[in-house]
Amino acid sequence: MNINNRFMSIRYGLLFISIVAALVPILLISWITDLSWQLTLAFSVFCVLITSYLSLRLVNPLMQGIHSLETGLLNFKDGELSSLLAYDDNNEIGRLCELYNQTAKQLRQEKQWIYQRELMLDKVLQSSPQAVILKNDQGFIVYSNHSARDLLNAKTSLEGSQFSALFANAHPQLINALEREVDGLFTLDNQQQESQTWHLATGKLLLNNQFHTLYVFKQLTRELSRQEVEVWKKVIRIISHELNNSLGPMSSMLHSGKILSAKVDEPRLSRVFSTIEERIKHLNEFVQGYGKFAKLPTPQLSKINWPTLFLQLQNQWSFNLSEQTAVTTFADQTQIEQLLINLLKNAHESGSKAEHISITLAQDNNNTRIIVNDQGKGMSEQVMANALIPFYSTKSSGSGLGLALCREIVEAHHGQISLHNQATGGLSVHIILPNNTQ
Repeated sequence: MNINNRFMSIRYGLLFISIVAALVPILLISWITDLSWQLTLAFSVFCVLITSYLSLRLVNPLMQGIHSLETGLLNFKDGELSSLLAYDDNNEIGRLCELYNQTAKQLRQEKQWIYQRELMLDKVLQSSPQAVILKNDQGFIVYSNHSARDLLNAKTSLEGSQFSALFANAHPQLINALEREVDGLFTLDNQQQESQTWHLATGKLLLNNQFHTLYVFKQLTRELSRQEVEVWKKVIRIISHELNNSLGPMSSMLHSGKILSAKVDEPRLSRVFSTIEERIKHLNEFVQGYGKFAKLPTPQLSKINWPTLFLQLQNQWSFNLSEQTAVTTFADQTQIEQLLINLLKNAHESGSKAEHISITLAQDNNNTRIIVNDQGKGMSEQVMANALIPFYSTKSSGSGLGLALCREIVEAHHGQISLHNQATGGLSVHIILPNNTQ
């Protein structure tokens, strides 16, 4: 039964009750007083007309108000809060309609506020570097952000797809972490860049009376690397301080010993003092080198003049250059030059011929990429895993500073550096620098 039929039923029901209530007293009075049937009929018709008129005058406004309220409540049920009731009679129904309109306005304002907050939250999540995935208890993905799609190598939106379908293009180590569903760290090995360390956090929540699982992936590579470098810097500062405290007195005593030995005719003393002086000089250079690493200044960004920089490098080292035209990079030119000097020095000391050493410079929308290749001996897995750590060196006379300083320079520019053995032999160093703008 539709709304109009229900209201007609109510209207006729009230009218019938009113007529019956008016006729019953007349019939009783007529029976008690023995009125003629003509008068009884006349009184009955008159009362029916008056009762019907008054009932309709009373019922129609009430029915209009009730109809308005029911229409408004149906709008509430459908989520429509923009419609207000036009019924404004000064009665109880009118006051109910006014309360309805006030409630509708308040709910509409709250709905708009919630919608704006949802937009803001979605904007924050979509632009967040943390990858977020939400799946329901049936295994369907109901929400994901751009970082999640990048992490899972998905070319289209993930919403609506089965969670298990993500495993087709995902990294095997990522699949293992998702299948375990245990909070903790895992590593993604990448051939094109430095291995990435991620943290997975999972949680259960009730949404729309349905249990969902939330996955939050946070990349900790840069943070862990920064903490590691800070620890090494602290160690280096302590060692440098202790060495400086010892080298000063040793140099003074060496000078006094030379003066005293000048009066003694013993040629072996001269060799002893020369050896001590040489070792003190070497330790001073050692301390200064590590001090430079531990106190690397903040990069002063400016537009890199790549042609001039490569010309200066070619005056010191031989290498082949493959340069993309119109590469615009804002970085600290002095530090980038030191970075390339260290890499070219290592390439020439790797046993590679000079004609097999090359630098490739390219740029995309987000990054400047520098690749330094050689055809030397390459690195074993163990050496490669530790090559960027301070103090680690496979050379008998090495200080373990060169690649560590390269890493510090790159990370100071918020970039990435990674080492790779080439299939044809030799080492390939990949550097990614963000396209900073001033």
